[in-house]
Amino acid sequence: QVQLVESGGGLVQPGGSLRLSCAASGNIFTISKLGWYRQAPGKQRELVATITWAKRITYTDSVKGRFTISRDNAKNTVDLQMSSLKPEDTAVYYCYAAGNQDYWGQGTHVTVSS
Repeated sequence: QVQLVESGGGLVQPGGSLRLSCAASGNIFTISKLGWYRQAPGKQRELVATITWAKRITYTDSVKGRFTISRDNAKNTVDLQMSSLKPEDTAVYYCYAAGNQDYWGQGTHVTVSS
């Protein structure tokens, strides 16, 4: 089993920045990929960004150039630096780990509003 604990999130004005962090514990040696997904009200959960053990990165098109994902393999953490935030970025953000199965964090709310 893998446990994921998120921190960060909150309320920010449009154009602002936030940083999300996620710490993985448990059978971390089984993890091949870490990342972030989000789910806006009334919408399906969607991929935001992922990063592999070798730090190969994927972003969804809507966040390219604004969000940066990073991973510390020694600390087993994955961060998401979000800049130039837009109201449409408002969602619950979930930390994700791919291993023997998919693992999810509890989610953290991000609200972009003036």
